[in-house]
Amino acid sequence: MASKISVLGSTGSIGTQTLDVARMHNLQVTALTANSNIKLLEEQAREFHPKMVAVLDMGAAAQLKIALSDTDIDVFCGEEGIICAAQEETCDTVVNAIVGVAGLLPTLKAIESRKNLALANKETLVSGGKLVMSAIDRFGVKLYPVDSEHSAIFQCLQGCPRNSLKKVILTASGGSFFGKTREDLENVTVRQALTHPNWDMGAKITIDSATMMNKGLEVIEASWLFGCEDRDIDVLIHRESIIHSMIQLKDNAVIAQLGVPDMRIPIQYALTYPRRLPSPTRELDLAEVASMTFYRPDYETFSCLAICRDALRMGGLYPTVANAANEVAVAMFLREQIRFLDIPDIVSETVNQFHENKDNFDLEDILTTDHNTRAKVNEKYGHTSL
Repeated sequence: MASKISVLGSTGSIGTQTLDVARMHNLQVTALTANSNIKLLEEQAREFHPKMVAVLDMGAAAQLKIALSDTDIDVFCGEEGIICAAQEETCDTVVNAIVGVAGLLPTLKAIESRKNLALANKETLVSGGKLVMSAIDRFGVKLYPVDSEHSAIFQCLQGCPRNSLKKVILTASGGSFFGKTREDLENVTVRQALTHPNWDMGAKITIDSATMMNKGLEVIEASWLFGCEDRDIDVLIHRESIIHSMIQLKDNAVIAQLGVPDMRIPIQYALTYPRRLPSPTRELDLAEVASMTFYRPDYETFSCLAICRDALRMGGLYPTVANAANEVAVAMFLREQIRFLDIPDIVSETVNQFHENKDNFDLEDILTTDHNTRAKVNEKYGHTSL
């Protein structure tokens, strides 16, 4: 069980819920980081009194340093500051809740410093799964998944011999536009796409849920976490978000993990494993739920899911390209520069035009590919307007 934690991305949805768990179980917080939300970060710092805080934006960091001048909390800035938080000397577990591929380098640095990881940053494994899992083995640390789906699989596997696993079944809510056709989605607004039926999440992941890119990234993530091939990972639409994922064993028995849709359950399990402690979440009442429904995904309308499966099968740097193109496209959509359906089209075209793949790659290859992909997408689509 974690006792001293560093929270990367503490002002975001996962970060604030992590602090709910820390508050309830008196976990010591040794470091906090944010992108630029210094108002909330200051409040968190004053409550949890970490040894250090870090802000990616240098101007915001300077403001925070003045705001916290009456404390003994050290204030760092930039990517180096985030890495310092990932390597904070006294912490035993790093919670990585940074959004996007920006979480990859802090993850690797935390592992090298022999910190256990509670990982909510799926892009870390999508782009750098090979490097991360190799480093986990080399430095002998633990990785605990925080995504509700991967936590569910991790929980279902407890007590099961690993060679008994036949299939991983990831559940998906279907997002904001379940049941819609491409024609229905021609003119959807940012506001409509940001309205999720079950989960309270940040803007980027909510859009990814609406396109089902999020589930595609989770397929890639699951392949690294649980040593599965694409053919051994199913996706099932489950609108109620009560079953968070399932495993099928070789005898065809299926084990599922159920709970109310509240991220504090998987966050807490990652931090308190293997203990089961009281939770800030409410109890699941199955009589109140009454019924649960399941559907197969529409790979044609929500093609991001298919794109990610193809990238996983092609391997190498293709997942990095798909992820980078998606991050840029989602940012453009949120700025209303492109339409909703442009997101999967941009990702698909960018992946199809990538011809510099490597099976044996290093961190520099990932960062270069990510940078080049973003530049190409920005150059080609950055001036598009509705």
